[in-house]
Amino acid sequence: MRPITLEWRAIPLFETAERRKGITMARRIITVERVYEPASECNAVRLLVDRLWPRGVKRENLQYDDWSKDLAPSPELRKWYGHDHTRFDAFKSRYIDELDASPVREYVERIAPTSDVRPVVLLTASKDLPYSHAQVLADYLAEIL
Repeated sequence: MRPITLEWRAIPLFETAERRKGITMARRIITVERVYEPASECNAVRLLVDRLWPRGVKRENLQYDDWSKDLAPSPELRKWYGHDHTRFDAFKSRYIDELDASPVREYVERIAPTSDVRPVVLLTASKDLPYSHAQVLADYLAEIL
């Protein structure tokens, strides 16, 4: 008998303004996964969203479609946060401000157009996914796409 492994993945499904108005649209599923775990979705758009390449991972061994460095927090914000959970709310607010100031929608539309209904997987090396920038980014993308 094979052991059962459980993995935590945040899967925020979202509604757009058009859907709330009653217009039916396809939902885009956005998940967050660690780069050190085996790829779960072979048919997904896989975006590495860390500014730094993950330690111990060879580029040829990682299944990813694009390295989205520009979607990661600025080096200053990343260093300030330092994964201190007491700073998470302030980090989230500052990171969203950074995302608002960048062309995130245009970038994601270029990589994964709305006509492409495949799920999007955000890859990160962060150990604590609920308090990671990737989870904030997933929630942000769910809001704007």
